[in-house]
Amino acid sequence: MLKEFRDFLLKGNVVDMAVGFIFGAAFATIVKSLVSNVIMPPIGLLLGNVDFSSLFIAMDGKTYASLADLEKAGAPAIKLGVFFNDLTSFVILGFVMFMMIKGYSKIAPKKVPEAVTKACPECAMNIPVAAKKCPYCASVQE
Repeated sequence: MLKEFRDFLLKGNVVDMAVGFIFGAAFATIVKSLVSNVIMPPIGLLLGNVDFSSLFIAMDGKTYASLADLEKAGAPAIKLGVFFNDLTSFVILGFVMFMMIKGYSKIAPKKVPEAVTKACPECAMNIPVAAKKCPYCASVQE
């Protein structure tokens, strides 16, 4: 059983999946930074100096000056700005993954399905590859 587990781990597709997961986590961090630090500040500026990351609704009925104050008090809140930033990150990440898969599918070698039929050399009818005798003309197949 340990040998089977080792063989499973050493198969190329498992290693490729692990590398992809690590790369994806690193890429997600970059996209999150892009959204928080590059994309959202200009959008907030255009909408009247809104800092999306600090938009929240306190659920305890009190007023807090900032998200940091709310979190320091441990009050429950609906953090709209954090959600909006995460949603934007998700959309960008999804689009990039879509483009990567689309590009890969264009350059990936196409798998040609194995033939399941062949032409009978006597009557030219399609018969299964494994056929020993043609069902149409009864000729023996090699």
